[in-house]
Amino acid sequence: MFSMVTRFMNYGQQTIRAARYIGQSFVITLSHTNRLPITIQYPYEKSITSERFRGRIHFEFDKCIACEVCVRVCPIDLPVVDWRFERDIKKKQLLNYSIDFGICIFCGNCVEYCPTNCLSMTEEYELSTYDRHELNYNQIALGRLPMSVIGDYTIQTVMNSTQSKIYKEKSLDSRTITNS
Repeated sequence: MFSMVTRFMNYGQQTIRAARYIGQSFVITLSHTNRLPITIQYPYEKSITSERFRGRIHFEFDKCIACEVCVRVCPIDLPVVDWRFERDIKKKQLLNYSIDFGICIFCGNCVEYCPTNCLSMTEEYELSTYDRHELNYNQIALGRLPMSVIGDYTIQTVMNSTQSKIYKEKSLDSRTITNS
């Protein structure tokens, strides 16, 4: 009889402990209902990229001197630079410049080491296609600037809480008052 009472007490203690755990998890669940959702509805809402985001490469044909530094510093020798030497002006003339973004690892070495700054990283990250041959951009496609996410009025931009803090700090820093 004594063993039956102790089992009943253990059963009661286990039931109370289980109810407490369920209650604690329910309190945690209710605390999460007051938070804003983290996910965004992608095609209609886009997050703003950071200032140092490495997106698609923008190329300015007029600035390029065909030095091929971008090819030498690229870990996969990706940019294709075609040029010919003009004897009358004694300089290289650029004929064709292309980058295959299906292979590019977006390391940014070409942009960093370009002596004439004809390469720059954009905020464009939507490079998906159904055919991988469409990812091979020539100098004409590389020269097009992408539409800014901020400038597109059809898309609602979403800022992360950390990004909004950074923008608030920048706006406060820009409003310095000088006594004259």
